[in-house]
Amino acid sequence: MPRMETRNIFDNLSCIDHRYSLSEAAAFEGLSSYISESASIKSCAKAEAALVKAHLKLRGLLTAEQTKMLDDVAENIDPEEVYKEEEKTKHNIRALVNVMKTKVPEDIGPYVHLGATSVDILDTALSCRMRDVTQNVVLPELKKLEKNLCAIAEREAETPQVGRTHGQHAVPITFGWSIAEFVSRLGKSILRIEELSNQLKGKLAGPVGSYNGPSMIVKDPELLEKTYLEFLGLEPSEYSNQLVEPEYLLRLLLEMNVAFGIIANLADDLRNLQRSEIGEVFEYFASTQVGSSTMPQKRNPWNSEHVKSLWKAMCPRVITFYMDQISEHQRDLTNSASQRFISDYVSGFTMAVARMNSVVSGLQADREAMARNLAGAGGKVKGGVLAEPAYILLGEAGVNDGHEVIRKITLEAEQTGKTFFEVLKTHTEAYEKITAQLEKLGVEDPANFFEDPARYHGLAAVKSKRLAQKYAELMK
Repeated sequence: MPRMETRNIFDNLSCIDHRYSLSEAAAFEGLSSYISESASIKSCAKAEAALVKAHLKLRGLLTAEQTKMLDDVAENIDPEEVYKEEEKTKHNIRALVNVMKTKVPEDIGPYVHLGATSVDILDTALSCRMRDVTQNVVLPELKKLEKNLCAIAEREAETPQVGRTHGQHAVPITFGWSIAEFVSRLGKSILRIEELSNQLKGKLAGPVGSYNGPSMIVKDPELLEKTYLEFLGLEPSEYSNQLVEPEYLLRLLLEMNVAFGIIANLADDLRNLQRSEIGEVFEYFASTQVGSSTMPQKRNPWNSEHVKSLWKAMCPRVITFYMDQISEHQRDLTNSASQRFISDYVSGFTMAVARMNSVVSGLQADREAMARNLAGAGGKVKGGVLAEPAYILLGEAGVNDGHEVIRKITLEAEQTGKTFFEVLKTHTEAYEKITAQLEKLGVEDPANFFEDPARYHGLAAVKSKRLAQKYAELMK
């Protein structure tokens, strides 16, 4: 049979198959092994081979030689031959069955697809592909990212940084603490993705799920189904009509989207921290890299922006995943085309994770800039980020209107141009009560506590290290 002409990748329609297949080559190659069209056909062939093995095993006829032969047939199935057969049958699974029957001995041929409906193969094979791509490609990339984040959170656990809420300076934290947020959020999502990938199911229950066809072949159709799926490392769905219950796959895809959102949030934060007026972190920038076509000095945070852009492209596809949850009566074909785009989503997600890995693996904190921003934090009141502990300590000292006392001090600092600490010291009664409370807490040099905002960061350093160590261990 003549071979189809190989297409130049730049003639492909999807950016996944040209731009990203080059920029994220390792991720693309891994994904292609499991969710390309070739891999899809091979996974269906492996499901058909598993069904033949199940028939032979229950008859006591399965040999090691037959097992190897069936595995070889499935592994070496030619997608072009199957597609050519489909031009005649106008049915993808019947085309695969016809091709496979020509590849096995005549006495085994009748067992190919015996008792199965198309979706017994399609849904089962899809579960196999999604399990395998998740566990062998997606999760390793995610765990690599998580471990990179753990390393930053621990390394920068004590690096002072100003906290931010509503885009405004809040109380001091550490850079490790800002990264620990994503360590914790992403870590839990990774563990959930791993769990859900192990819960995907298969089926061999016939056109409406009631085992009509298999009951004409064996006395125990559920045993046949169980044996078939064991060859593929799956368990049967508790209930099936023509379809495997869609929620198994839906939950996995939704949790991937949860992780995607977390990563997009991280990308957005890192992009903003690289703003000229903030300048607290910077991505690796190669000596030959260009930031702008017209401004040679520019070093744009384009990788972080790219991750968020991929999220914007892929996130809305979740609506389609929900829509594929619905199929009329035992089955309609409204998920036939839309479900094929799951591979695009998984690819876009994985490539975004790979891109985020390239960001965080070379990410550096500009500690001097962080210290400088923290020292000048508080808007018009230098040192104003320490207003919170001052009012809390007054409250502890029994001052009923401590918040109002400190608010007036911040206004005075704003009006005079003095620092918060300088004005606070002039309010002798409040300052002495605050200092006395700090002494009770055992704070070193309590009289000058408010001179340095970096001293006020609560448990940020402690918890950053704790979370980094916890999730680094969980990723092993």
